[in-house]
Amino acid sequence: MMEPIASMISHLDSPKKIVITTHHKPDADALGSSLALMRFLVKKGHQVTVIAPSDYPVFLNWMEGNDKVLIYAQEQHEALTKITHEADVIFCLDFNSLLRIHQYGEIVSQAKGLKVMIDHHLEPDSFANYQLWDTKAAATAVLIYKFIDICEGLHLIDTCIAECLYAGIMTDTGSFRHPNTNVEVHEIVAQLIRAGINTSRIHKNIFDNNSLDKLKFLGFALSEKLIVLPQYHVAYFVINKEELEKYHSQTGDTEGLVNYALSLEGIVMACLMIERSDAVKLSFRSKEDFSVNQFARTHFEGGGHKNAAGGKSDLDLKATENKFLEVLPQYEKELINNYKIDQKSC
Repeated sequence: MMEPIASMISHLDSPKKIVITTHHKPDADALGSSLALMRFLVKKGHQVTVIAPSDYPVFLNWMEGNDKVLIYAQEQHEALTKITHEADVIFCLDFNSLLRIHQYGEIVSQAKGLKVMIDHHLEPDSFANYQLWDTKAAATAVLIYKFIDICEGLHLIDTCIAECLYAGIMTDTGSFRHPNTNVEVHEIVAQLIRAGINTSRIHKNIFDNNSLDKLKFLGFALSEKLIVLPQYHVAYFVINKEELEKYHSQTGDTEGLVNYALSLEGIVMACLMIERSDAVKLSFRSKEDFSVNQFARTHFEGGGHKNAAGGKSDLDLKATENKFLEVLPQYEKELINNYKIDQKSC
């Protein structure tokens, strides 16, 4: 049984060896939370290593501490296993199941150090000793801010920590337009701005550094690959490996594509299916009360938030698409009802 995080703070009273890890293909919230926590703990006198289970988008490389991140790969297995198993504390950020860190999950599972989960996704597994878990939190970066507060360390938040936290909050709230943008978010962001961050620069670093190939791929996907099913209020993309290779797709180039489908008038659920080397990866987004978390968990070995989730399929791409289409009739009534709710005015 996981204990509340406040009960583990005493373990940080003396210098410790600490590992911080986050989910496969880290986004701005995952990486920003990890680097902010690393800098804070280093200021507290701890020896800290951030280990990412995979690479991440180059548009996150500007974050302070990025050059110190170790990326798990099979050829570094022995060295990273040693670091992980020697850690006194392992912080697991922005994920709630060791399956989300792929091969590195087995290493973390076998490690003897205290495991601390800080996360805001639904239905966590019981793998950690302590948790700071809140599904109402807009971002894991919000929870890292709260953790620093619990440690009575808000005075240690400098511009670099604030930039990383802001990046996580900004992206997970959809630039402050999603329903999770509440009073707490704005209050925390106000404190981060007081720490001296340049919000325009952070936004530019993340959103205004597109490659030409990425923009060409976006144009191709929108013009050739978008499929709309008006009877279900669903829109989706199906992208194969050859199409990714044609546009020299890099990690992060498909991020946000699913949101274009959801932005269509009358759409309640959107899906992006991408053929990867190990499986078909799926991203889901939804409006109102339609839970793509439950949809992904039920049909595609996934989960996440009510309105944003991921999944995977070991079927080939066409079979995965067929499976998606075959289950939609089960949700027709629910999708239509949520469409009607979405159309209501104040």
